[in-house]
Amino acid sequence: MIKISEKRLKHLKNNFKGKRIAVIGDMMLDIYFWGDVKRISPEAPVPVLEVENEFYRFGGAANVALNISSLNGIAEPIGIIGYDNYGTIFNSLLSDQKISHHGIIEDESRPTTAKTRVIADSQHIVRIDKESKETISQNIQSKIFNYVKSIIKNLDGIILQDYNKGVLTSSLIAQLIELANKNKKLVTVDPKFNNFYEYKNVTVFKPNRKEAEDILGMKIKTDDDVSFAGNTLLKKLNAKNILLTLGEGGIAVFEKGKPEKRMPTKARKVADVSGAGDTVISTLTMALAAGANIYEASYLANYAGGIVCEEVGIIPIDLDKLFDTVSRENK
Repeated sequence: MIKISEKRLKHLKNNFKGKRIAVIGDMMLDIYFWGDVKRISPEAPVPVLEVENEFYRFGGAANVALNISSLNGIAEPIGIIGYDNYGTIFNSLLSDQKISHHGIIEDESRPTTAKTRVIADSQHIVRIDKESKETISQNIQSKIFNYVKSIIKNLDGIILQDYNKGVLTSSLIAQLIELANKNKKLVTVDPKFNNFYEYKNVTVFKPNRKEAEDILGMKIKTDDDVSFAGNTLLKKLNAKNILLTLGEGGIAVFEKGKPEKRMPTKARKVADVSGAGDTVISTLTMALAAGANIYEASYLANYAGGIVCEEVGIIPIDLDKLFDTVSRENK
């Protein structure tokens, strides 16, 4: 069982402040329409939603950047939006949150990735996705790489946040990891299926159970399955650490040359798991940048994921709430 002393917690919390983390990957906009359904349309047998509320939130890699910011860090989101209305809204959200927009590139050839959720009487009726999954052009890849290269000396870490929307290509991934390792910057990865084995030689690779099952072609049910999956990925990817998230099963941490460690889930009452993975990778990276070892960082990230699962909707983790919760439950 991992336990962090009050003195150590205070030290780590203070060290979170001002850590500059680049979040590179698929930027998204989450859109919500809330309202009531009181009648059926005369045009077709479908419900008519009378919209009472409409709001916009960060999704994807942008939500990771928001989590970095809410943890008292400095987020550097780097990715693509379209030259469209949703892109304008995305930029306005960045301004509202005082998050840098310098790494956001407008690509006229593709739309801003947007996911619209229609909710009536607390019931999710439909989701409408507007996106392109085409690989970004070589020109855009070069712009992303050159921007990261221009700020690499000022970064404390890099998160590669992949949702298979075409931003993180195999060549760009290799370039970014090589650049980070050359400059001795930590790199953490939240992967998806397409580029899974491209993320070699990183600091932490964080798949969830399903992603690991899909890539390894196996079901991860028993403790032995977890051990086999984690150690296989550790070897195949030559990563310093593998953090395998197991939902209600907590997390398993694998470090080169050391025995694995398990941590039970910290969600006391699960209301919504949306965005929990974004919170985990954000907290993990911030903690490592603040000087935590992999077990301390995983411990804090596990708590952070549990806390946001207790809230409805995608919300970022609050720094004070995280450390207050850990402190209280350590006593």
